[in-house]
Amino acid sequence: MTDAVKKTEYDVVVIGAGPVGENVADRTRAAGLSTAVVESELVGGECSYWACMPSKALLRPVVARADARKVPGLSGAVRGPLDADAVLAFRDEETSHWKDDGQVSWLDGIGAVVHRGKGRLTGVREVTVTGPDGEETLLTARHAVAVCTGSKAVVPSLPGVADVRPWTSREATGAKEVPGRLVVVGGGVVGVEMATAWQGLGAQVTMLVRGKGLLPKMEPFAGELVGEALTEAGARILTGVSAASVSRAGHDGPVTVELDDGTTVEADEILFATGRAPRTDDLGLDTVGIEPGSWLTVDDSCRVEGSDWLYAVGDVNHRALLTHQGKYQARIAGDVIAARARGTLPETDRWGAHAATADHAAVPQVVFTDPEAASVGLTLAEAEEAGHRVRAVDYDLASVAGSGLYAQGYKGQARMVVDLDREVLLGVTFVGPGIGELLHSATIAVAGEVPVERLWHAVPSYPTISEVWLRLLETYRG
Repeated sequence: MTDAVKKTEYDVVVIGAGPVGENVADRTRAAGLSTAVVESELVGGECSYWACMPSKALLRPVVARADARKVPGLSGAVRGPLDADAVLAFRDEETSHWKDDGQVSWLDGIGAVVHRGKGRLTGVREVTVTGPDGEETLLTARHAVAVCTGSKAVVPSLPGVADVRPWTSREATGAKEVPGRLVVVGGGVVGVEMATAWQGLGAQVTMLVRGKGLLPKMEPFAGELVGEALTEAGARILTGVSAASVSRAGHDGPVTVELDDGTTVEADEILFATGRAPRTDDLGLDTVGIEPGSWLTVDDSCRVEGSDWLYAVGDVNHRALLTHQGKYQARIAGDVIAARARGTLPETDRWGAHAATADHAAVPQVVFTDPEAASVGLTLAEAEEAGHRVRAVDYDLASVAGSGLYAQGYKGQARMVVDLDREVLLGVTFVGPGIGELLHSATIAVAGEVPVERLWHAVPSYPTISEVWLRLLETYRG
């Protein structure tokens, strides 16, 4: 580094301007700390342009049509195909056409300073930014550096994979046209959502799932119901199989996938939804004694273990790879940084203001498939493995009056996992059309550790699908 390098000092430097980095900056600026935010791509990050927003924009018309087809008087009007061009245009609008002017304006509005370029740690409390023109700027932090660089899709090292130009989640959410045939490798959240979206838009989808079923991190019935609906929609799901090699005929020809059982599958595009890796390989971690490319281990205040100045917030700490959990961590981390800057001891007791306790006990997630799958907290298997004395209480959502009004032929399932020693809920799962908005009630019950005896007095409105709460409690009480 030469003497010509620009040098600027801030209270806090944030690397990564996705939702997580934005929220760290929001909290530190609210506390009066000067804050720089470094971004090498688009301000707004993965969620805004390549994940949450575009994927849900693709899924919403597909799911709305599926719901409408089950409503008397309306079903006949929605039998035709979706207008794929209109759906893709809607997706483009929801991503602001991959322009980040609005997000930059928001950061400017809170008083954060945006530095465009690649940010790398070059020492304790030091971040060197290499701008698009190659010019370097040294940012030093009086109090903290927050790494909020997120994660990236992992493509397995299969023979031929580099030549087929595979899709990852970015290509799957940003495609400009509907492929005739699509192979989806993986049965997790990205796999089932993208299978739902592109099958609904007219592609012929084949899913290759290494395990026994879909959505393996949720209750088993979640993957079963989502799999049934995908099959009914025309998708093909192959379980217990793995891709052994891939090849593409010519530059734009079909992709052939050879499976480990010797059979083959052909498609126009192939999507690998096979996991995530941290964006820490080119971050300069080695300059502060941390292995490049690693997940960053943190305490509940999101401070990197062994450090008094470095924070890792969001996907990079591998606690809960979800946008809303990253933003939750960001609010906590930002407030912790501000408290420590003031010389105040953080409130790090369980459920304290400066502890990301929900990462352990109350992580909510909605899978926007048809039917939707939503869960918070522990599954039955996780609760038992953790040593809790528990009881699972199940109820058929189709037996609730509100579900029959929502759609004819409604299929769904609900489960709550009860800690029998404390009589509080450790986890809740809903699967069924329209249940995504039902999840927050479960999140409050789990995070608030609301006793079952008090939940009995939380009366659900009739006739809504939320009446399932009453049925679950009746089933538990007997």
